[in-house]
Amino acid sequence: MNVRIEKDTMGTIEVPADHLWGAQTQRSFENFKIGDEKMPVALIIAFAELKKAASVANYQLGKLSQVKQAAIATACDEIIAGKWPHEFPLSVWQTGSGTQTNMNMNEVIAFRANLLITEENVHPNDDVNMSQSSNDTFPTAMHIAAYRQIHAHLLPIVKEMTVILTQKKTKYQHLVKIGRTHLQDATPLTFGQEISGWEAMMNASFAQIEQSAQTILELAIGGTAVGTGLNADPRFGDLVATQLAEQTGYPFISAANKFHALTSHDALVYTHGAIKGLAANAMKIANDIRFLASGPRSGFGELSIPANEPGSSIMPGKVNPTQSEALTMVAVQVMGNDATVGIAASQGNFELNVYKPVIIYNVLQSVGLLADALDSFNRHCLIGLEALPERMNELVEQSLMLVTALNPYIGYEKAAEIAKKAFADNSSLRAAALATGYVTETQYNEWIDPLKMVNLPEDDK
Repeated sequence: MNVRIEKDTMGTIEVPADHLWGAQTQRSFENFKIGDEKMPVALIIAFAELKKAASVANYQLGKLSQVKQAAIATACDEIIAGKWPHEFPLSVWQTGSGTQTNMNMNEVIAFRANLLITEENVHPNDDVNMSQSSNDTFPTAMHIAAYRQIHAHLLPIVKEMTVILTQKKTKYQHLVKIGRTHLQDATPLTFGQEISGWEAMMNASFAQIEQSAQTILELAIGGTAVGTGLNADPRFGDLVATQLAEQTGYPFISAANKFHALTSHDALVYTHGAIKGLAANAMKIANDIRFLASGPRSGFGELSIPANEPGSSIMPGKVNPTQSEALTMVAVQVMGNDATVGIAASQGNFELNVYKPVIIYNVLQSVGLLADALDSFNRHCLIGLEALPERMNELVEQSLMLVTALNPYIGYEKAAEIAKKAFADNSSLRAAALATGYVTETQYNEWIDPLKMVNLPEDDK
């Protein structure tokens, strides 16, 4: 392997000649061979956005020459466009401040910038990292990456799922089915009403995530090492936030209290909590669908879901609810991630939280997994989901809980007697009711009407 010699404050080190990174990146690469998890691409892109914005702010403040600023910005644009994907090899399991990833970015940008210009030399610390510290740049990049991924990838998929559910709700608004509580038969509702609950869950999750994500618009940049802003112009943080808003289209602002921004990650805990709420709702919906589609002959059998692939290597013709299974596995992963994020965020000792890489790794994984899993579920299950009206009607007719409609007329105790008799005799509810003499056939027909029991609004009847 061809190498070149790079130097930092600790001395010299060999670096692969075909890479753009420098000495500090190489030291981290050699010292932290832990796991397979690398810094997420979304974080790398966010870092490049930040370094570009910082170069603009430093130029505006008269600290950076136009030549250097332009070269830094060009290098950042290349990284944002995905031109140098193999130049960011560092493990998530490194220093808890993310210093080595900050320096990885600084070194790659500086090396590339120096290939673009000859009249000046761009230094990774003095120029690319000017007015900054890893302690304020890494949390800033965390917020940029998280906000962008939530709004560009997760929320649009949630909205798509809501649209599909709205369509299904309308289609099945009048299809009566049996309700279930405690896994036992309950009174009827329409399938459209049941779906409306799922629809409301998705709407609620969308609103909760969107609202909580507003808290991560505040950026730590400008706080430098401990939040005091040492070595940065007091205007720097605001200028960078303004520039980032222009570059990304998202309304980022400089955090009012940089001490908070460096040592606490409560905004990401709060936002990830809403993401966990989405995971919980997604798990409930996926479970409902796979149980209602269970069978085809020995289960509930109320729904038909798409048959996407063979379900068994030994049982011919078997089809499984695989999209539900994938989505529920993602949901439990997100719930586990939430525990990691919360515990890691609690470790803000003194002026700095040093669990930053694991926090953003888990947040971005949750966002990415949920976006992908919901998209897959939408395309390969939800769109093709169909009700089976005959089976739904059969189970409504068999249900003993229709007796609930008799309560206002004959009282709870007599109605319970009818239900128990029907169950003991293995007879229909109608037969048991007439046998007791508590109701006539005319009364039964008038009072036991499943469609009346679902309480549809007048304009939906």
